[in-house]
Amino acid sequence: MPSKNGENITPSHSMTQTEWEEMMARKVLAYTTDALLVDFRYMGSAFQILQAVPDGQITTLAVDGAKLHYSAEQLIRVFRTNEKYLNRLYLHVLLHCLFQHLWIGGTRDRMRWHIACDIAVEYVIDQLKQPSVHRIIGWLREQTYRELSEYGDGISAAVVYRWLEEKDMEQLAALRQEFFTDDHRYWPKQEQRRAVPSPVQNKWQQAARQISLEQKRQGDDPQKGQRLLAQQMKEGQTRRSYRDFLKKFAVYQEELALDPDEFDLNFYTYGLRLYGNLPLVEPVESSEVCKILDFVVVVDTSYSTSGELVQGFLQETFQILTGQDSFFRKARIWVLQCDETVQKEDVICSKEELDRLFTDFEIYGGGGTDFRPAFERVQELTKQGAFERLCGLLYFTDGKGIYPTEKPPYKTAFLFLNDYEEEKVPVWAMRLKVDEGQWQRHAGRMENNDEH
Repeated sequence: MPSKNGENITPSHSMTQTEWEEMMARKVLAYTTDALLVDFRYMGSAFQILQAVPDGQITTLAVDGAKLHYSAEQLIRVFRTNEKYLNRLYLHVLLHCLFQHLWIGGTRDRMRWHIACDIAVEYVIDQLKQPSVHRIIGWLREQTYRELSEYGDGISAAVVYRWLEEKDMEQLAALRQEFFTDDHRYWPKQEQRRAVPSPVQNKWQQAARQISLEQKRQGDDPQKGQRLLAQQMKEGQTRRSYRDFLKKFAVYQEELALDPDEFDLNFYTYGLRLYGNLPLVEPVESSEVCKILDFVVVVDTSYSTSGELVQGFLQETFQILTGQDSFFRKARIWVLQCDETVQKEDVICSKEELDRLFTDFEIYGGGGTDFRPAFERVQELTKQGAFERLCGLLYFTDGKGIYPTEKPPYKTAFLFLNDYEEEKVPVWAMRLKVDEGQWQRHAGRMENNDEH
């Protein structure tokens, strides 16, 4: 097997076949990295994060965020016949990490989420149109991109997932076969995801920011594929950072669930074997978890805030809040629409009530902005015993209004659409400047899928 520089790389008598394959596989990975860096020189930081490890359980590449699992036999075999496929494969797994796909799946159906992530990544690679990863696009792939293009250029994994929800199992099987590239078995499962980013996830977020800066330093007008790459990295960071921000309102409380750390499984099963139906230790039927309970969301419906932005904000926020890993089973969300006074009040206790809220969503208000009436209403609800445990209040606004002077007995955060006058915001309030485009994209996508 000759190498690309003419070196003869046949097995040596001094090493085993396995040792030779692992050595050659690492050379193949190094050569693939060099080939990709010719076209994607701004992605150098991403190639430094993964530690390559051989894995006899897989037949392709797989990542867990920290390690790049590879099949030595497959790398060598494919390198001999189709090195460009390896380029795409390597870039594919890197983009999964840069787009945060491993950590933002939430409670979505795992099979559909994995297919959606593969489609989103392959779409970006095909749009990059670089020689090192170029391939001929077949009919099914072209048809898929055509249907997804109705959503605009911003085809993220979340958008593809909603598109996949209307597909039957036969269609899903065909799409899975068409877009299958890497093995996702090492992605963190729902119960393994943390409320705050892990150190390795922080590395990928930092790499994504660095890549974005490197793209800007080039100074050229970015092609469509590069714009998609930058947008996907930003969206993954924005959504995750907002999810982490909402976790600040979580509280610890017992919830009915099996807690394997609270009992000895060996004694439990031994009792069942010995006595038939009498375990020696009963399993604890509750565990202490950190989630959000009662929560108030206030939206500024003054004349300066558009209905599209409000709807997009609510949909994005509720999608995160109502995830199984974020919210208690009996949690409730109070939604207040407020300009100079509280115009409308809704209480969301189930997904059905949430769906009804957005079926014929309408903004109530249009006057000036005064934040105080919303806080006064929450105080009234507290006196009435409406809340079991109020975790906090989130106020979505452009920031131009009258703030309350007294600190409420619950956490409060203002989410600002625009630059705000920091000196006017009470010192006791958390504040977050949000990306207006995030809410606009989310509202637009949901509007395109209302019939589903």
